[in-house]
Amino acid sequence: MVTELRYWQAVNRALAEEMERDPRVVLVGEDVGTPGGAFGATRGLRERFGPDRVRDTPISELGIVGLGVGAALAGLRPVVEVMFNDFLTLALDQLANQAAKLRFMTGGRARVPLVVRTLVGAGKGTGPQHGQSLEAWLGHVPGLLVAMPATPADAYHLLRAAIRCDDPVVVLESLRQWNLRGQIADEEPLEVGRAAVRRPGADLTLVSVGGALPRAERACELAAGEGIDVELIDLRWLWPLDWACVESSLRKTGRLVVVHDAVGFLGPGAELAARAAERVALAAPVVRVAPPRTPVPFAPSLEERYFPGAERIVAACRKVMGRSDG
Repeated sequence: MVTELRYWQAVNRALAEEMERDPRVVLVGEDVGTPGGAFGATRGLRERFGPDRVRDTPISELGIVGLGVGAALAGLRPVVEVMFNDFLTLALDQLANQAAKLRFMTGGRARVPLVVRTLVGAGKGTGPQHGQSLEAWLGHVPGLLVAMPATPADAYHLLRAAIRCDDPVVVLESLRQWNLRGQIADEEPLEVGRAAVRRPGADLTLVSVGGALPRAERACELAAGEGIDVELIDLRWLWPLDWACVESSLRKTGRLVVVHDAVGFLGPGAELAARAAERVALAAPVVRVAPPRTPVPFAPSLEERYFPGAERIVAACRKVMGRSDG
């Protein structure tokens, strides 16, 4: 069956279905109970599953994630909500030094089936302390899985896969796409670490990370009007990284453009560019499209120029194709 839902409704549905399926799944976070979450993702779940399984917490990200780690070690499957990914900075000890390391440090005897849901606010006027994209920090930590759903369907399926995973997963949801409508097919498999080819093409490979996808899709349309046939890959998971999907495309096209909302310096595109240079005979240097190494601006006019738009992505496509106007 195919259902059309908004992005946040897809998150809500995934949580409800996994809580119904497995009584060990519990939700904790600021205002996840009666208020239904800061942005509505847990709406109605406290009424349906009760206060023992949907628990409001004090405003302490370190405490919230620490509670999740302990609950996971005790046999539950907690889903922790942290309002913005910027606030994970307050909980990195629990996330990077505890949750990510315990399986390794116990020789596999301890597992931490923890999910941390958080929002990436890029492009929604949330400013320098709420609008960052910190996925590169998280992807750098051994033991953490990092999912970045860009569509309502992936918001649903990737979250369900994350909840069923026996290792800690951070799911970076897109505030930019929060009200986007999309179709969700129930029968789609729950896959961890699998990218998606959103558009086939022959001239170059465009890899989009997270919430940059709609702008990348628009760029593909514009590029097609200029005679450039772009293959678009939605990475979906920063780790596990589906390099096989990217490499297969590169062996066909020989050219790579990467777009993401994280700062370009040491961002996800740097890893993809390095792998491409090391493992594939490219026809042109890799081009990355990403924000500069500055704080995210509040002003709408500056924010619009800060995050990569479709025109900048098309210009990168021209450049990698060797066109003088790129």
